Amino acid sequence: MAVNVAAIPSELIESELFGYEKGAFTGASTRKIGKFEQANGGTIFLDEIGEMSLNMQSKLLRVLQENELSRLGDNTLIKLDIRLIVSTHKNLADEVKNGNFREDLYYRLLGLPIELPPLRQRGNDIIVLAKYFTDEFCEANNLPKKNISLKAQEKLMSYGYPGNVRELKAVIELAVVLSDTTEIGPESINFNTTDSISNFLFNECTLEEYNKRIVNYFLEKNDNNVVVTAKKLNIGKSTIYRMLKNNEIG
Repeated sequence: MAVNVAAIPSELIESELFGYEKGAFTGASTRKIGKFEQANGGTIFLDEIGEMSLNMQSKLLRVLQENELSRLGDNTLIKLDIRLIVSTHKNLADEVKNGNFREDLYYRLLGLPIELPPLRQRGNDIIVLAKYFTDEFCEANNLPKKNISLKAQEKLMSYGYPGNVRELKAVIELAVVLSDTTEIGPESINFNTTDSISNFLFNECTLEEYNKRIVNYFLEKNDNNVVVTAKKLNIGKSTIYRMLKNNEIG
């Protein structure tokens, strides 16, 4: 049973999680079984638990501590046997220090933490996910299967993805639409970032690789005009021509 905590208004989350009896409040015309009770005997996943209010945190702590709950408007205790998984994009330890998250609940939840690094730190995962999103989008829209060219893969790997996996998915879906053959080329890969230069620094690589990326960036920005690019970067035209000849850029 999956619950997006951030998507539920604070005044409704208790009734969503723990349920209520008929007549418990205005509008409660029937009994409702809450998410925890529905997950009894299985697993409940609370997504973005860092968005939960302090008041609700205290109620959740009691349920977890006692392994039981009562629906709103009823005093009957319902025993629980559940496995709880939570996720958050926030640093809960910092949230505890800042007074936004209960320390006792933090330690109650501190079981097996799994940290998912940002996409830019996950290497070839970028290509694996890109191929998956390509196949998924083509199938969903009855399009012929498309491959991602090596040049396009290199372009995907050189980007920092401040929007993580969601951004990669959006980039790939647009690339599928823009490509008019069965192969997605680098010209179909578009990154709508407000700070393209900063993305050079997201991925660790050699100084030589950084230099190639910078030259590539300015070539694209200046419509592949070698003279203008060389002037902007204060380097010789022969350097850029040599890099082009050796397929180091372009």
